[in-house]
Amino acid sequence: MGLLDKLSGWLGLRKKEVNVLCLGLDNSGKTTIINQLKPSNTAAQEIVPTIGFNIEKFKSSSLSFTVFDMSGQSRYRSLWEHYYKESNAIIFVIDSSDKLRMVVAKEELDTFLSHEDICNKKIPVLFFANKTDLRDALSSVKVSQMLCLENIKDKPWHICASNAIKGEGLQEGLDWLQDHIKTMNK
Repeated sequence: MGLLDKLSGWLGLRKKEVNVLCLGLDNSGKTTIINQLKPSNTAAQEIVPTIGFNIEKFKSSSLSFTVFDMSGQSRYRSLWEHYYKESNAIIFVIDSSDKLRMVVAKEELDTFLSHEDICNKKIPVLFFANKTDLRDALSSVKVSQMLCLENIKDKPWHICASNAIKGEGLQEGLDWLQDHIKTMNK
């Protein structure tokens, strides 16, 4: 630890570190969203399906994020629960154009929300209704209805329409998440 790091710690200027889990079914756009949130000089040029999980770090104006990009493939979803305990926030990504798997997304969301390491935590949950630019995509309101998000009463949550490839809707979501992480730790 350098002198400036020590000094900033003493003065309370060091950015708060937060662990964020990024969950959702495979091909929903989780990795693309995280890639868009990273500084452009560290962003990957090509996105490939996540096997297991990836860890990405980036900073905002007031927080230092460690994001666990969890694979959404069915054989890897059992890994998710091993990271619940240490999480400070959740990003749950839904492919709003994949109407056939909306039921599976709801089942995974319900399993996640009822897990013993999550059900009693008041952590913020940010939903990205991704791929809203596609022709037959559902609106974020319709995705919210299909996932029954209005039934989440014990955690702050927010849903944003997004297009991860163009980065649309991502900053709105990140701003909401930052605000709720900061207020939860006061």
